[in-house]
Amino acid sequence: MTDTIVPDSEHRGLVARLPRTLRGYALLARFDRPIGWWLLFWPCVWGVLLAGGAARWDLLIWLLLGSVAMRGAGCVYNDIVDADLDRQVERTASRPIASRQISRKAGWAWLLALCAIGLIVLLQLRTEAQLVALASVLLIAGYPFMKRITWWPQAWLGLVFSWGVLVGWIELRGDSWPVLAALYAGSVCWVIGYDTIYALQDREDDALVGIRSSALRLGENVRAGVAGFYGAALVMWAAAFWLLRPDWLALAALLPLGAHLVMQVFTLRTGEDGNALELFRSNRIAGLLMALACWVVGNA
Repeated sequence: MTDTIVPDSEHRGLVARLPRTLRGYALLARFDRPIGWWLLFWPCVWGVLLAGGAARWDLLIWLLLGSVAMRGAGCVYNDIVDADLDRQVERTASRPIASRQISRKAGWAWLLALCAIGLIVLLQLRTEAQLVALASVLLIAGYPFMKRITWWPQAWLGLVFSWGVLVGWIELRGDSWPVLAALYAGSVCWVIGYDTIYALQDREDDALVGIRSSALRLGENVRAGVAGFYGAALVMWAAAFWLLRPDWLALAALLPLGAHLVMQVFTLRTGEDGNALELFRSNRIAGLLMALACWVVGNA
């Protein structure tokens, strides 16, 4: 096994200290890049807080553990399916399975171990929420193939990464479906926006190997496209807040988040000096700002 650590690792020093065998599995599950599980976890938090569950710290901790484990499992599955494509893209060629540091067989074993942790979390939920969480498996299984058949795999990712909204809400309540629908739709639009930014890093390689993405589809209109999706997200979230609490002060809770998303759009650079990765990672702050807004509106 080589000592290669992928270029976009956030914790290179920490990962480098791990024994070689463990290092490969940590990289495979993206434990070196916590932004992924933050982006999966925040929608779970929104569902819980907007449903009035600010006091349910136990639930939030379980959902955090589930987000870390299932994001890791999803990454392992994605890398098993995409190993041949990853070898053709500079940014992903050093991934453990693509670079043959870890075999596909070992990857499947690691995937099952992470899913076992997810199962423990699943058993902490009530039956209705368990069924909703299990329904996401089909979406997760289909995601790696979307980049081969559609220019909008980011939309499919939006369905997957927003699923925690449904789980968190339904764990606590089984009513106000229009509120939940608007909250979920807004999250999907948000994911499309930030993952379009992320996809800017690979546009040249993706075009060469035939991988499709919203960043390629939008071409020179990426900034406008991201602005449109972020704008749609804010409209949907405002609708969710208004349906739950028809008060203009409730909508004001979205102002800090709106300012942050506007900052992303106006500072986005798509050229050789691009800042796509930096802005993509800044969405952990966007998720926090939305969580605070949900807390204000859901627990007023």
